[in-house]
Amino acid sequence: MRAQRETETRRDSLAYDLTFDCVQCGYCLPVCPTYESMEKETHSPRGRINLVKMAAEGNIDLAQLTEPIDLCLGCRNCEVVCPTHVEYGAIWESAKTVLEQERHRPAAVKAFRAFLFQTVFPRRAMLRLMGDTVWLYQKSGLRRLVHKVGILKRLPHNLRAFEAILPPVESPKRRRERTRQRTAAHGQAKGTVAFFTGCIMDEMFHRTNRRTEQLLARAGYDVVVPLEQTCCGALHSHAGARNAAKELAKRNIAAFEATGADYIVDNAGGCGAMLSEYGKLLADDPEWRERAKDFARRVRDVSQLLVGHEWTWRKSVDEVVTYQRSCHMTNVQNVTEEPIALLKSIPGVTYREMAHPEQCCGSAGIYNVIHFDEATAILDTKMARTKETGAATIVTTNPGCLLQMTLGVEREGMGDQVRVVHLVDLMAEALGLEET
Repeated sequence: MRAQRETETRRDSLAYDLTFDCVQCGYCLPVCPTYESMEKETHSPRGRINLVKMAAEGNIDLAQLTEPIDLCLGCRNCEVVCPTHVEYGAIWESAKTVLEQERHRPAAVKAFRAFLFQTVFPRRAMLRLMGDTVWLYQKSGLRRLVHKVGILKRLPHNLRAFEAILPPVESPKRRRERTRQRTAAHGQAKGTVAFFTGCIMDEMFHRTNRRTEQLLARAGYDVVVPLEQTCCGALHSHAGARNAAKELAKRNIAAFEATGADYIVDNAGGCGAMLSEYGKLLADDPEWRERAKDFARRVRDVSQLLVGHEWTWRKSVDEVVTYQRSCHMTNVQNVTEEPIALLKSIPGVTYREMAHPEQCCGSAGIYNVIHFDEATAILDTKMARTKETGAATIVTTNPGCLLQMTLGVEREGMGDQVRVVHLVDLMAEALGLEET
């Protein structure tokens, strides 16, 4: 009887019922980055779904799920091509949650995870401290000293790689100048948008955020920035900390409801995907269900509001440009054509699509830090396809993609010939806002 109860509980926890939607047809195999790079059935979507089903039925141990589930990028390419509309993301996240509950981590690792998920990402003061620390490291001469004495050689190779591509962080004074909670539209307002600044985005790419607000205002929107907003919860959810993600979602819903905005706008594909799925995240919470659905209905990527506006361009870019799609923006938010339309509207841009543009670059939140070698193998394939375009500029719409593609450019020795920029920053350049 006890074994039967445990099996029933595991089936509920592992989204067992959803696994039956998979008919094992194999349509997902060609679009799965880990299946392409690892060539293992267990590391394909249909293989992982079958493992989840077997674990839910008690036919395999949960331990046999760990590697296949952990090495999944969560890009959800498989959902787009699936003829039976399998909710792979829900199955995968249920497995991540169950595995995290069952996993026996060293006390130090548990404490570090708790520090990141409970103290750093949800608290703007901690993120600000992190940004200030990176700025000081870059500007004080400490970075040059660290390189000179060889301290970096003692770090793991993944940390060394990402230290080399850290973006230049703006000064604490500049980042803290956001005293305005509202930016007025240029001309008659089309409506009001509430801007989701993100946690890492606002500290490491603050200039991009500032330009996002400027572009929205130029496109005719009053822009409000709720200071009570917090982390979207994507990293928590993908790490199996689903309850923590729900609490962050509730905080954001309350903060953005108070603005009365028509739309909730983001400029980071990973964050936008998470925000757009708050309705699913809180579907089992009677108090928050409808509020979450209403919130999700109003979420838009910034490109959706900027496309179609008649811009007054001041500068011709005159470069071959390719676009690295954010997996979550493409597969979850279903935003595909707007960024490309904006790129093609910029004077001088010669747009060239890379082969298999839907394939992930290997960033996937912090996947590229935790699973560096696996992510790098995926990145190398992506870079080979990028090089075929002859592009001098790689445009992204997600900070993780931007860092990962920058790493790829450096690995290929193309740092002097190729740049990686956010779509908002390229638009700002062509509009003459590059010094703002």
